[in-house]
Amino acid sequence: MTFTKKLLAGAFAVALSAGAIVPAANAEVAASATVATSYLWRGFDLGSGTPAASADLVFSEGGAYAGLWVSSGDTTAGTEFDIFAGYGGEIEGFSYDINVTSYVYPTGDFESTDGQIGDFMEVIVSLGYGPVSVSYYDNIAGETGGYAANEDYSYINASVGVGSWSFAIGDHDWGGGSNDDATHFDVGYSYNDNLSFTLSSWIDYTGDEPSPSFIVSYSIPIE
Repeated sequence: MTFTKKLLAGAFAVALSAGAIVPAANAEVAASATVATSYLWRGFDLGSGTPAASADLVFSEGGAYAGLWVSSGDTTAGTEFDIFAGYGGEIEGFSYDINVTSYVYPTGDFESTDGQIGDFMEVIVSLGYGPVSVSYYDNIAGETGGYAANEDYSYINASVGVGSWSFAIGDHDWGGGSNDDATHFDVGYSYNDNLSFTLSSWIDYTGDEPSPSFIVSYSIPIE
């Protein structure tokens, strides 16, 4: 691990340590579990049609939060642990959120990662107003290979919700002067608070375009 990675991982650990104190301050604790027909990640079906199970645990106090998300669905990388900490809020109808997320693959199967915090990290900034939101993801550590091919990788997603429907467009920028950037479009429908459906298709893709993905997911809160 390089000095930069060590510094980022250390700072991230401090943030998580602060989050670990949150329950003592009467913070909110939320958890949920989800099963899905596959693991859809920014337009890519990482599960190759294999069912995925995931769960999350989040501690929050005021606008600050920290948590963990775990998924079994990535058939290439194996089990994924997303460790995150951030802060969000709302000002006169405008919402904002910024967080740092570290993606950890304990099996070490994912290209150059070796299952440590700091192998692959992103800063995620989100802004919203009413049903419209925009999120920007910037890779700050890790040359991960695969779909996030170098540390210059970034991703932007814009979405709008209309009743039970949601519409989103996402664009991958591989960085490094690559011409192989890709754009996908998603349509989602929430039948209720638990059951949802997502259709994802590529509208700009260089090379062999992946087939459209249709995902059914069911989530339940853990109380």
